[in-house]
Amino acid sequence: MSAENDTPDSTAGSPGVPGGPRPEPLRFFGTTWVDHGNGYTARRVGVAVGSLAAAVASCLVLRVAYQGLQIAAVGGFVTLLLIVMFAVCSALAFGHTWEGFTRRPDPDRQASLRGLLAVGFVGSLLAYFFRSLTEAPGEKLHREEYETARAQHEKRTSRRSGNPRKRRGA
Repeated sequence: MSAENDTPDSTAGSPGVPGGPRPEPLRFFGTTWVDHGNGYTARRVGVAVGSLAAAVASCLVLRVAYQGLQIAAVGGFVTLLLIVMFAVCSALAFGHTWEGFTRRPDPDRQASLRGLLAVGFVGSLLAYFFRSLTEAPGEKLHREEYETARAQHEKRTSRRSGNPRKRRGA
């Protein structure tokens, strides 16, 4: 849950819990992941197709870069280094992105890995594609946080309801 949900709004909240916690929107999905309505399935298909198309286009761009190295005749060692660098960075970016769908990443670690994630962008795109085949990327994490926040809110509001004096005197 985000800290920006402190605004008192009687229309906001979860179904049946007025003024309760609001779900955090996901990129490309908004809050449709809560009840899988408003074109959720179409958005998932669109995200899957879009991320796969972006990954394929990225591989084509990398292929052109590889051909440029061949034309420049930089040598086999440099070409091998470039291929290994993109492969390793893509694998690490895939793992980091996949892990980010199940738990919140550490902001300091995220900042230190920014360069690696930029080089391994193909891995991140593929992780986004594979996750969107089963759910909205990040939905499981957000759903767990949202359900926890709803349960805590219901517990707090049910505890405070009623006049405590009436209960003691009964």
